[in-house]
Amino acid sequence: MAAASSTPSPDHLRLLVKVARMYHERGVRQPEIAAHLRMSQPRVSRLLKEAVDRGVVRTVVVSPEGVHAELEDALVTRYGLRDAVVVEVEGAGVDVIPALAAATATYLDATLKGGDVIGVSSWSATLLEAAKVMRAKTSSVAQEVVQIVGGSGSPEVQLHATRLTSRLAELTGARPVFAPSAALVGSPQLRDLLSREPAMAETMKSWSRLTLALLGIGTLEPSPLLRLSGNAITPQDQRRLKAMGAVGDVCARYFDAMGEPVAAPFNDRLIGIDLAQLSKVERRIGVAGGLNKVAAIRGAVRGGWINILITDIEVARDLLADG
Repeated sequence: MAAASSTPSPDHLRLLVKVARMYHERGVRQPEIAAHLRMSQPRVSRLLKEAVDRGVVRTVVVSPEGVHAELEDALVTRYGLRDAVVVEVEGAGVDVIPALAAATATYLDATLKGGDVIGVSSWSATLLEAAKVMRAKTSSVAQEVVQIVGGSGSPEVQLHATRLTSRLAELTGARPVFAPSAALVGSPQLRDLLSREPAMAETMKSWSRLTLALLGIGTLEPSPLLRLSGNAITPQDQRRLKAMGAVGDVCARYFDAMGEPVAAPFNDRLIGIDLAQLSKVERRIGVAGGLNKVAAIRGAVRGGWINILITDIEVARDLLADG
């Protein structure tokens, strides 16, 4: 076979095209090509490789309908993300939750390989839905699933926080680690006291071991689930945060349009992971969608609160229209 760097004869080029067309266009198998052209199968294999090397055969990947690889690549490039997943759904608010949940479940199923310590924000309706539709792994793919923001609010909705952690732990073969405290407590003194309680102290210690974080992205307006939990901020705090330029939060830590942390008046009363701790986690997966969350999602990716984004097509387009 002529070397790819040399100039082949016209006859050799015709042979390359003939073999390539038989294989790639007509679907003829290599042994049949060899028999038809009276040559060995190894020579057919070499000719097919040469056809690729010389550019006679070029691979073109065509995304099927509903797959938005170009948008995903553009998001990764624009915001320096590690990865992005864009789902085919249009709308706002709760309309996008089922599609985002399914995409999150699929992403975790494909990327959890073993040994992960997974942190999870407790009050995300989308993450809760993802846990419902995620398939159980046949072997353990995580060591621990850890709550990274206080979980308990009013007793009647306590199950929302524990259910997410418990379900993910069950699905991944991990040990669940709960945060036995409200996210927002009454005073800095109470926060310090609760943080020293053995169970809570052990949970907070585990935050330094996280390899992956599953994160919802909130807006200034608390979600129905968060409001019901008893962990929502007051209308007065909302107004103060807005005046300070806040556009959204991750784990009740608020940030502005550029992703810079905002010194919320209640930060010293929060029990939850902060940006310094979160930024050390290798994979920080933000799951959020709906046009009402565009500003918050943009702030989260700009500020590095997340480095993997799972969102919907309308949000993706908006993020790319104004980078």
